[in-house]
Amino acid sequence: MTEDAAAIRLLAAADLPAFKALRDEMLAAHPEAFTSDATEERAKEPTDYLHRLGLDRPDRGHFVLGAWRGERLVGSIGCERDRRRKGRHVGHIVGMMVRPEARGKGIGRDLLQGLIGECRRIDSLEMLTLSVTAGNVPAVSLYESSGFSVYGNLRRAVRLDNGQYHDKLHMVLWL
Repeated sequence: MTEDAAAIRLLAAADLPAFKALRDEMLAAHPEAFTSDATEERAKEPTDYLHRLGLDRPDRGHFVLGAWRGERLVGSIGCERDRRRKGRHVGHIVGMMVRPEARGKGIGRDLLQGLIGECRRIDSLEMLTLSVTAGNVPAVSLYESSGFSVYGNLRRAVRLDNGQYHDKLHMVLWL
């Protein structure tokens, strides 16, 4: 592994404190990028995120991948799959996060490609969706270069405490 590389793996229950620390940091630093509120999320316990790991989901398609440099979680990305039969063919990408010191090193791309690869191994999963802040050019470019296309724009999707609004692009990738 090169100095810039990170080990990508599924998160386990023991990883939840590191996941919560990463999440709290990213929500506070980038309020425009997430619909979750940093203050509300900071009050939660690491175990409150156990459901995101999908450990109780034998149907697969509900998980979080982490990017590790040694013992430090430097990035993560999640996939959430609807439990309902008519929507189980769709996976939703949530919570793409990479710490500032790890950006520009391909870690976000590695996380995204790892998630797409994992989803392609699930026979009944046909598409992935995500939303991304419209002004986040690097993220939009990453998703487009990975095969995602825009299918909509939700204007004023995120309202910050200062009254500022941000649009969210909705994107899809057919598996």
